Amino acid sequence: MSHTTQRYAFGAASLGIAVAIACLPVWSGPAQAQSPSQGMTRSVSAEETYRDIEQTLGLVPSFFKAFPDAGIAGAWAEFKAVQLNPQTQLSGKEKELIGLAVAAQVPCHYCVYFHTAAARLHGASEAEIREAVAMAAITRHWSTVLNGMLVDEAQFMKETDTAMAMAAAKMKGGTAPTSAKGQ
Repeated sequence: MSHTTQRYAFGAASLGIAVAIACLPVWSGPAQAQSPSQGMTRSVSAEETYRDIEQTLGLVPSFFKAFPDAGIAGAWAEFKAVQLNPQTQLSGKEKELIGLAVAAQVPCHYCVYFHTAAARLHGASEAEIREAVAMAAITRHWSTVLNGMLVDEAQFMKETDTAMAMAAAKMKGGTAPTSAKGQ
């Protein structure tokens, strides 16, 4: 897709979202309840969410309490459904190593601390932790080169496809395809 086409598609999608939001019914907000521990008004949904967080984690970490009441139920649902869910496609260790790699690049020392501890809890070795961070650094390095040098994206994709086909053939023990000159 050309950059012009992408801009028009993005603009159309943005307009569609804006229209959809404008057509939503007016919402008066969640019911309110007094939180004795906080001395402030919290929504019933937030209070229910905090109870679930405490039941799951043994406490309600301050970063969850800092999140706006209007979104805490959704934020917790996402966190619980993906990060804490042992039935997803990625193992807990894999998810935490990804989280660590991203946190190292963002950078966020809170997230580095959390994901390192969680990766260890899920059985990640020190070598795996170091490798995840190194992969983040390698990815950032080459992303900087590719973007900074304005490498042709179509050519890059073509070369990547050729390299992946060769790697796949080698992995299968077959003969790798020969590369054509000028690719």
